[in-house]
Amino acid sequence: MDTLNALLGGFGSALSPMNLLWALLGVTLGTFIGVLPGLGPALTIALLLPITFQVDPAAAFIVFGGIYFGSQFGGSTTSILINTPGESASIVTALEGNRMARNGRGAPALATAAIGSFVAGTIGVVCLSLLAPVVVKLALAFAPADYFALMVLSFVTVAAVLGNSVIRGLTSLSLGLLLGLVGVDLQSGQARFTFGALDLLDGIDVIIVVVGLFAVGETLHLATRYRSSPEEIIPVKGSMWMTAQDWARSWKAWIRGALIGFPIGAMPAGGAEIPTFLSYFVEKKLSKHPEEFGHGAIEGVAGPEAANNAAGAGVFVPLLTLGIPTSANAAGAGVFVPLLTLGIPTSATAAVMLSAFQSYGINPGPQLLTSHADLVWTLIASLYIGNVMLLILNLPLVGLWVQILRIPTPYLYGGILLFATVGTYGISRSVFDLVMLYAIGLAGFFMRRYDFPSSPVIIGMILGPLAEQQFRRAMTMSQGDLSVFVTRPISASLLALAFIALTAPIVLSFLRSRRETAAA
Repeated sequence: MDTLNALLGGFGSALSPMNLLWALLGVTLGTFIGVLPGLGPALTIALLLPITFQVDPAAAFIVFGGIYFGSQFGGSTTSILINTPGESASIVTALEGNRMARNGRGAPALATAAIGSFVAGTIGVVCLSLLAPVVVKLALAFAPADYFALMVLSFVTVAAVLGNSVIRGLTSLSLGLLLGLVGVDLQSGQARFTFGALDLLDGIDVIIVVVGLFAVGETLHLATRYRSSPEEIIPVKGSMWMTAQDWARSWKAWIRGALIGFPIGAMPAGGAEIPTFLSYFVEKKLSKHPEEFGHGAIEGVAGPEAANNAAGAGVFVPLLTLGIPTSANAAGAGVFVPLLTLGIPTSATAAVMLSAFQSYGINPGPQLLTSHADLVWTLIASLYIGNVMLLILNLPLVGLWVQILRIPTPYLYGGILLFATVGTYGISRSVFDLVMLYAIGLAGFFMRRYDFPSSPVIIGMILGPLAEQQFRRAMTMSQGDLSVFVTRPISASLLALAFIALTAPIVLSFLRSRRETAAA
């Protein structure tokens, strides 16, 4: 009943005229961004981070949540109509969706993607509402040693899972840890890694790093791969309404996709890619028409799109309760449970949102539902409202969103760089920050070029100082006894999981090579 009363209070705030306008702005902008290939919610929210200095927290997070969910809806449009996934989580949708469009069934493909996103997003937000208070109670049992172990697990899983190489992931993470340690050590008062530059005494603003990596670096990377020849856009023909057979084949896939997506989205490094592929294979296995897979099976669109959106809600569970980011890309409601209850972000977007919380002086974690209950429940209620808005926007207006694909790409890239520059300069009015922005953006470009994941940099930068703080607290409480990390059951279990996550890929690769050698 307490949860229900808090949620009703959140709806009371979210349904105010101004908050409804903020929600509409967020979902519209999110859909717009999702439709444009190569862009994503992390980049968009990074560009908008400077607004946190101008508007109240509830308005900012309603917009960010709307962008996050809206981009998942919009991403299916490019996957289906031009076979170009806007995000990695939309790759599976393109497999069957584009084939359906080429067979003249693009309208039902877009409809099942939109409705599936709505159904799964709603299920994910319901789970977020129910799980957030439960996870908070569990998080309150954590001691400093447990928090440090949890952050080590987050570091390892992010570095090991993101990208194609554990070494590249660890390198990106190390860069983030280094950036996070720049500035004056609050405990000793000593300047670290400032090289005599007074501008670095306060540290490097995480917003500069986020905008540099996700806006400047990503834009430079996309610009170097720009092809002047236009993409083939398959027109949407016929009614958006699905046939009775389409409904019968889709609704079970929506439910299964949601049930697969949410729990994986809430896991460290779970993301949305794993549940979308898993949902696709489950639907192929259970389908009564397996021969249609690869030729335009509607279940192959319905299930993965549902899993994509449900996974996004799960990311907020660790972020809000522990304050820790843990993966590259996720979508839907699953992202929010770790984000809001643990303060642990499980995606790049969640990591950017964590930095937005910090810019307001708000630390996500177990105390968030007590100290800022109104903000949390208003955000959760706005996700319900945004989900309904997205369904209304996407079904009748899909023809309009398709026209966005005709925006000249050079204008788009130029606009992103302009907004990144103006927004960053507006924060501190410092030329040094602009130089830092483009230096980090250039580094982000080379990271993208040589397949170094960007998300571990942000996660390392945010969590590095927090991990150092928890380590010092644990050492103080144990009087310098390092065994505290293995004698406490929670921390010992988390460190064991971290060790497994780090060594498992190496062991599996060794065993695979041994089998191949034996077979030869």
